[in-house]
Amino acid sequence: QVQLVESGGGLVQAGGSLTLSCQPSATILRWHTMGWYRQVPGKQRELAAVITSGGNIRYAESVKGRFTISRDSAKNTVILQMNTKLPEDTAVYYCYVHMISGYDHWGQGTQVTVSS
Repeated sequence: QVQLVESGGGLVQAGGSLTLSCQPSATILRWHTMGWYRQVPGKQRELAAVITSGGNIRYAESVKGRFTISRDSAKNTVILQMNTKLPEDTAVYYCYVHMISGYDHWGQGTQVTVSS
């Protein structure tokens, strides 16, 4: 079973920046989409940013212009750079991989807290 290892979460002041990284424990082949979802207590998990194997990128409207998703193919890592963070960005961020087979991998989540 492939595990998604997340890193980079923590506490940041509003207006600051933070970078999240996700590296699978083994090389993942035949994937369709990689990226990040986020969830706050009492709410559904929502898409933050994803990238497809074809290079298409999708952002949530609330993070457009502030977050940048990229992929380091050599390291099989997906990176989320978060700039100009707002208190409403506080959430648990989950790494996500959707396989061509339809199977989904999820990371355990990393807490991001933005202080005002």
